[in-house]
Amino acid sequence: MNTKAIGRMSINITNSIVNNTVLVIIVLLVAFAGYALWDSNQLHMGADKSNYSVYKPTQADNGKSFKELQDINDEVFAWLTIYGTNIDYPVTQGPDNMKYVNTNAEGQYSLSGAIFLDYANSKDFSDFNNILYGHHMARNVMFGEIGEFSDKRKFDSHLYGNLHFNDQDHGIEFFAFLHVDAYDRTVFDAGVREEHWQSYLDGLLDKAIHIRDIGITINDRIVLLSTCSSDSTNGRDILVGRISDASYENNLNNNNNEREAATNNNGISIVRKIPLWALILVMVLIARLVVIILDVSNTRKRVEIYET
Repeated sequence: MNTKAIGRMSINITNSIVNNTVLVIIVLLVAFAGYALWDSNQLHMGADKSNYSVYKPTQADNGKSFKELQDINDEVFAWLTIYGTNIDYPVTQGPDNMKYVNTNAEGQYSLSGAIFLDYANSKDFSDFNNILYGHHMARNVMFGEIGEFSDKRKFDSHLYGNLHFNDQDHGIEFFAFLHVDAYDRTVFDAGVREEHWQSYLDGLLDKAIHIRDIGITINDRIVLLSTCSSDSTNGRDILVGRISDASYENNLNNNNNEREAATNNNGISIVRKIPLWALILVMVLIARLVVIILDVSNTRKRVEIYET
C-alpha cells in the first residue's frame, strides 16, 4: 500500500471518528433537552389547578366532591382561592413542614408539593397568625403568582380571596405584601402568643412593601401566603390577608387571567400533549438527519481527496 493510499485511509478513519463523536454528542444533547422539556411539562401539568377543580367545595353540592378528596387524603382540610388568579387549591397540613414540600394533595410523591398550613397552626384558623406555604412555580401554578403582587397595580386590583374550612366559606381581604428572609423568625412564627400579637402585626406592617389600610387590629385573624422569591436565594414573598367570617364576592374575572396564561403557554400546552414516545421518535429522526448530513459531507471530502 503506497503512501497516498495510507493517507487517504487515515483521513477517512479520522473523519469517521470525528463524525461519530459529533453524532453521539448531538444525540445525547437532543435526548437530554427533549427529556428535560417533557419532564418539566409533566411537573407543571401535575401542579395545575385543573387537576383539583373536580374536588372544589361549593355551597351547591355542600362539599360532596371535597369529601371525596378528603377520603383520598385525610390531611386535606381546607380550600384556598385568590380571586383573579390561578391560585385555587386544596390545603393540607402534615405532622411537620416537610411532608407537603414533596407530596401533593392526593398524598402522592410530587416535586410540586401542595399548599399546606404550618404544622404549628390550628386547622380552624383560630390563631392570630396562620401561615400557608406553597412552591413558587412558573406558568402560574401553585404559589407562582404571589411574587406578582410586588407590582402595586396587581396588589391594588386583587383585594379578595376565599378560604373554605369547617364546611363554610370565609373571606380573605388582602392588606400587605412583604419580601423577607426565609430565616426571619419575627415573621415565620406560626401561632404567635397573645402577648406578642401587637408587636408581630407592627413588624409585618413595618416590613411591608405595599399596605392597604383596612383597619386591621389584633382582634382579627390573619393569614400569610408564603413562597420562595425569584429575586434572592433565601427570599420569601408573602401576601397577607385578614380572615373574615363573611365571604366576599369575586370581583375579578378569572377567565381573563386564564386566557393570558393560555396565550403565553400556547407552545408549552402543545408539548404537554406530546407523549414521551413521540419526543423520542423526533430525536431519532433528528439524529438520522444529522447522519445523512455527515455522510454527504464525508462523500464530498472523499471525492475531493481522490480527485487530487
